[in-house]
Amino acid sequence: MLNSADANFIQKLKSRLPGGVLADVKPSYLEEPRGRYNGLGGCLALPRSVEEVAEIVRTCAKARVGIVPYGGGTGLVGGQVMPDGPAPVILSLERMNRVREVWADENVMIVEAGAILQDIQAAAADADRLFPLTLAAQGSCRIGGNLATNAGGVNVLRYGNARDLCLGLEAVLPNGEIYHGLKRLRKDNTGYDLRDLLIGSEGTLGVITAGSLRLYPQHAATGAALMVVPDPAAALALLGVAQDHAGPVLSAFELISGVGLEFLTQTMPQLRLPFPDAPDWMVLIDLGGARGQKPDQMLEEIFADAFKRGLVTDGVIAQSEAQRADFWAVRETIPEANKHVGSIASHDISLPLSMVPAFITKANGVLAKLGDMRINCFGHLGDGNLHYNAFPALGKTRDNYDDLRGEISDIVHSLVAEMDGSFSAEHGVGRMKVADLEKYSDPARLAAMRAIKTALDPVGIMNPGAVLGNT
Repeated sequence: MLNSADANFIQKLKSRLPGGVLADVKPSYLEEPRGRYNGLGGCLALPRSVEEVAEIVRTCAKARVGIVPYGGGTGLVGGQVMPDGPAPVILSLERMNRVREVWADENVMIVEAGAILQDIQAAAADADRLFPLTLAAQGSCRIGGNLATNAGGVNVLRYGNARDLCLGLEAVLPNGEIYHGLKRLRKDNTGYDLRDLLIGSEGTLGVITAGSLRLYPQHAATGAALMVVPDPAAALALLGVAQDHAGPVLSAFELISGVGLEFLTQTMPQLRLPFPDAPDWMVLIDLGGARGQKPDQMLEEIFADAFKRGLVTDGVIAQSEAQRADFWAVRETIPEANKHVGSIASHDISLPLSMVPAFITKANGVLAKLGDMRINCFGHLGDGNLHYNAFPALGKTRDNYDDLRGEISDIVHSLVAEMDGSFSAEHGVGRMKVADLEKYSDPARLAAMRAIKTALDPVGIMNPGAVLGNT
């Protein structure tokens, strides 16, 4: 049983920390982007060093007070807010935001957990390097949260998830001990990999305070194209064509639906769309090449080959970096448009690539029987990750569908499970999907996860209720 971070506890914690580390909890720390949860918080901790984080965790462990690690607050599954139970300490890493060191010749940089992703990208660019993790929320999300959730984004096809971009970690474990794992090694087979265990654990096994990140050479030449396809099956076939022509130069392959373009027109009419009449489906292809490679020529070859096969009916290739940015603005603004419209139920799913077209067809058909709604299906087709979201019909709001929200998600997730997919591709489990983890996960895997949680966090102070619930 946990205790609240009450006035007596806060005074005790304050006595063990330098001035200015503790603060009152502002409302923004108790909210999450979709408005599904409102959190609790006894106090806000704003440490400036790993030693201060360790002191906070040690004190909380002794007093049996829960800790909710907080990054940029951009998570979409409620992992950063605790809606019920004894009031926790909200532990924000925002003051620990330094780039500690860059080794350009090693393609490595070490950054603190509170560093904003976009600032990390800029620091890498200053060293003539690329940090390829790219998300719509990169201007506000923080790398600690990216690592804690094993974030994905648009470049997973080429560079992998956050786990693949991290060589080592510094973290504070639930007993307050500091794990000094900031190695810069590509090979280190010396037992269990705590890095991989902590990445993706969503703050339930410790607090990530810094990471050793993998860098890459900057792209010497880039190119992008939007290609109109008849349907998702054609988009999948187009992916094969693109891989044949571009190979490792292919950085991103994004599926965009006409409903997404409709939402952009409806909520952001100032945004310039690439086609006068919105197609039902299109694909954004992005290439990044080395010196001597010609991405624009590759894109022309991809289009010509795909057109002959009947896979594309129209397309436009970016003629400048500004136009490439315009293409990406269309893709990256879709989540914002979704928010303005207000989803009934949103799903972050992944499927075996060959199952994607069948899933879309079947899911659309089943949900159509529930009533009038719009489906905005888009996402990272190159790695099998779809954002399959249900929205109200025109003239209605999501409140009109409250009684259907749970049924819609059950239908989507059950169909994903039948097709050997995942109900959480890149957003994590948080608190929103705890029941789904229980329902769809292998029992042996769940038992192992609970054993690990009990071994590392026997008191259960780390992000109580997240991932495994209150077990």
